[in-house]
Amino acid sequence: MTRVFSGVKPTGHLTLGNYLGAMRQWAAQDQHRSDALFCVVDLHALTVDHDPARVRRLSRQAASLLLAAGLDPELCTVFVQSHVDEHARLSYVLECVATDGEMRRMIQYREKAARERQRGGSVRLSLLTYPVLMAADILAYGTDEVPVGNDQTQHVELARDLAVRFNQRYGHTFVVPRATSPAVAARVMNLQEPASKMGKSDDVGPGIVYLLDEPDVVRKKVMRAVTDSGREVVYDREARPGLANLLEILAACTGRGPAELAGGYDSYGTLKKDTAEAVVEVLRPVQERHKELCADPGYVEGVLREGAGKARGMARPTVDAAYRAIGLLPPVHAAR
Repeated sequence: MTRVFSGVKPTGHLTLGNYLGAMRQWAAQDQHRSDALFCVVDLHALTVDHDPARVRRLSRQAASLLLAAGLDPELCTVFVQSHVDEHARLSYVLECVATDGEMRRMIQYREKAARERQRGGSVRLSLLTYPVLMAADILAYGTDEVPVGNDQTQHVELARDLAVRFNQRYGHTFVVPRATSPAVAARVMNLQEPASKMGKSDDVGPGIVYLLDEPDVVRKKVMRAVTDSGREVVYDREARPGLANLLEILAACTGRGPAELAGGYDSYGTLKKDTAEAVVEVLRPVQERHKELCADPGYVEGVLREGAGKARGMARPTVDAAYRAIGLLPPVHAAR
């Protein structure tokens, strides 16, 4: 079967963008058609200043929401990145294959580093090198496909480059992965700033719909969404980004096309109302299941424990092979 790997980073509360752009597809399609692994990539949350207790809390919440979104541990592997040592083991080996120039060309590094410097803070080395850890996340499992948003495709390209380079230098060890993304709502934008992604790292803001927002909060945020000049409801991502964002969200919730939906509206108000109600209904079963999981924390812990064991068993042979290929001496085990 095709091997699929993807993950969520616990740097903030998961959003509607995470769900429509990734998690829903993982549950509805990827776990059924492939050998799929889904991971809470908590090591990536350490690349910036953080509260340790908050990272732990958000990691547990993210794991619960993955299950609430429909991931079935009988069909896929759900685990936490730091519970599987092979991620960190392989990351250093791949750092010995990557180059400084490649890291500094990463768009997210340049943007995040610039923001950090503007605030007068220092930039952690891990912010520069974390794309290599992401590559290790992917390559450790012999991944064929990585379902990601448009903003992460550059990192999958890096994983491809490192896999090819390692294979050429040291012998065939890694599968060369490819990025995949859904056709609609691959990137849900901020309701107040439609030129910016609806990112979970931005902890507050009326433009971000969180998966655990109450229905009235969701309605208020959608009804206050920024639209564009002009009265005609048309789908034009370049000229009418605010309107296009609403149409794409409604399209993702209803299964219809955004351009088709635009033809059925003659006012922004009606479109906003319908979009708000569609989002509330899409989130309702996720929120209900999340409440059930919070009442049974032992179940979630058991899923993560078993998932880490399965993931470890899949990753270790590949990482051990990479260690041998690059020239590291195998460990000497005591005679029995």
